[in-house]
Amino acid sequence: MTLSEEASERLADVVELQPTKNAELQERWGLESGSEVHQYLENELGDYYFRDDNSLIRATAEAAELVDVEPGIESDPENEGVPSRVRVPELQVQIVDVLAGPDEESESVVSVLHALRDEFGVDPDAEDVRSGLQSLRRKGVVEVEYRTVPTFRLAVSRAEIDVEVAD
Repeated sequence: MTLSEEASERLADVVELQPTKNAELQERWGLESGSEVHQYLENELGDYYFRDDNSLIRATAEAAELVDVEPGIESDPENEGVPSRVRVPELQVQIVDVLAGPDEESESVVSVLHALRDEFGVDPDAEDVRSGLQSLRRKGVVEVEYRTVPTFRLAVSRAEIDVEVAD
């Protein structure tokens, strides 16, 4: 199956962002709905992606070779399940920089938002911070603790992971 230039670029996004959700791809691709993302994946990239047990979108091994893009997550072979490198949008890199460490008390979305404002002088929407935290959670970088509201902290120490800005 030969892919168009657009399909190749979008497949590269799937490889880079995996594990991902329709909403992340919708934002990246500028589509109107998650349904449009699903239709595109099925119609154009059906041979190159699958949904894991948690319904997250992942690229096949063949897809990664086809587009020659490094996956968004690299794991440490000695520490299975723990990522050693992730490539994420800049806001998520900043979130990792300010978020409580694995041995610290977890923080609310609002607390992380204030830390981002103080540390980086940025003013993202609370929903963007929440979405970034959830994306990092899916990648195994952040863990959630449910108290009165969901709170977050790093799942791994900063020294154990490289967080890079994805293009």
